[in-house]
Amino acid sequence: MSDTSEVKVVPIVRTYDIICFGDEVPGVLALVCAAREYQRQTNQFPRTLLLLKGNSKLGIGGHLVRGGLSYLDRSTVAPAIRQSRNLDTFGDPPAIYKEFLKRAGVAQIALDPIKADAALRDMLREVNADILSNIEIKSVLKQGQKITGIELTKDETYLGKQFIDCTVNAELAQAAGVKKLKGFETFGLPDSELAVTLVFETQGLSIERLKNVELQYLKRFTNTSDSEAQKWVNSAAGGDSARADQFRKDLVDAKGNLKTMFVGKDYIDVRSKALSIAYHAFRGTALSLESSGAILDNGNVAILSGGRLSWNAQLYKVSATQAEALARASAKPTMEMLQEMLFVRKWFESIGASQVKPAPELYIRHAGNIIGAVEPLTGSKMLAGGVPENEALGTFGYHFDIRGGINGLDTRALEKGFNNLEFLNPPLFNIGIRHTLIKDVPNLAVISPASGFVGYASSAGRIVEFNCGVGQGVGIAAGIAIAQGQNLAEISNTQVRTILAQTGRLPQIYGTSNVALASQLSNFENQMIA
Repeated sequence: MSDTSEVKVVPIVRTYDIICFGDEVPGVLALVCAAREYQRQTNQFPRTLLLLKGNSKLGIGGHLVRGGLSYLDRSTVAPAIRQSRNLDTFGDPPAIYKEFLKRAGVAQIALDPIKADAALRDMLREVNADILSNIEIKSVLKQGQKITGIELTKDETYLGKQFIDCTVNAELAQAAGVKKLKGFETFGLPDSELAVTLVFETQGLSIERLKNVELQYLKRFTNTSDSEAQKWVNSAAGGDSARADQFRKDLVDAKGNLKTMFVGKDYIDVRSKALSIAYHAFRGTALSLESSGAILDNGNVAILSGGRLSWNAQLYKVSATQAEALARASAKPTMEMLQEMLFVRKWFESIGASQVKPAPELYIRHAGNIIGAVEPLTGSKMLAGGVPENEALGTFGYHFDIRGGINGLDTRALEKGFNNLEFLNPPLFNIGIRHTLIKDVPNLAVISPASGFVGYASSAGRIVEFNCGVGQGVGIAAGIAIAQGQNLAEISNTQVRTILAQTGRLPQIYGTSNVALASQLSNFENQMIA
């Protein structure tokens, strides 16, 4: 007679030196840098593991790969500084980021997700990293303040010495007991969050055709005697005549020229809302995130091979609670979002696309910020030039980008007496790692838009290029920590900088301090949080 008693499942326990939770590009590159640094110091690779909630069969590389965000936001450096320092268009990027872009075949801005996935897999393979996807955290094991391991829902436990969390919502950190502020709670707006994007690719729509379609719309929308076109403008304005006037005004530049799209080497910047107006007139909804919940915004378009255009344009309004829930659900778009994409597809097909394909995952810009960083980073500190030059690991420049807006920010600012935010100049600041390190969990770093940012800092600090520079530093710090039996939180910027200099990877440092504007922004950030 056969034994029908239950077979006991033996839990799997594996031990690693460094575990990265999430596969956003800054985290993957941090893991690679950690392994390389440890190998440089000890002549052997550490045991490294990449754990991700998403499906690795759809690609490794988070929102740049499965989220299809092919249009890379690059560092912004003023021409005068570039000239005086003999810098390239995007300044002097982090060495690991330059390597990644080269391996992925990026000319300037357009990153093909397929090539990005291949490049990251190669880099991970070279350092003997293991990869495990489709996972869920059951619990985090701790000894005192330190994380010792991650227990998964499928009876597997992965022990480690140092941990990196690169998820947009700091999910590992939260599971380890780190407190996180919701939405823009650092502005006193816990329910407000940046819009999320479902990136889509078009095929069959040539650049020439697209330029021509936009030009015709621009001509018609600015021609007030074209009654049919004016109906479309009014429709997109939700019947608000003042808004319709503003739309028309914004279709031309200061010199009175039509704001036609700018076509670069491998990208297109859509400078006007002509295409958006036409789409919303077709859709029958207002071009307003607030009232419609979804808009086709000005497109950041990456030009890919085979006639593919990748569009970062379709925005969806979300609350802070929704952004957190979406992040926890592997960034999968909701049914409503996919329904809206059917209209996007229909419209793009009407102007010449043969195919319109949304990415398998959303691009979630921000989902709150952890508190308790060793050195929190404010927007005002960015405007003041970032970390001191003698401990800087690189320099990054970007505007305080709150695409889609932060609901309630203007009203709250007015209540606090701020009716002019002209101090929000784009910062050019020196970078360090201390805003990613956690005081109360000393062997954990959070490298993502959820790092220890305060106020406006997360709007510039959420950009991938910046976080790759930070990730390079955290990786080196993790390599030092395991080689010397220390914790991440004990490693200084200066120690990392010394290694970057020794190994010929320290870039030029050119952060600029704007003391007056930084002081005004500091006042604003302090008032807003009160």
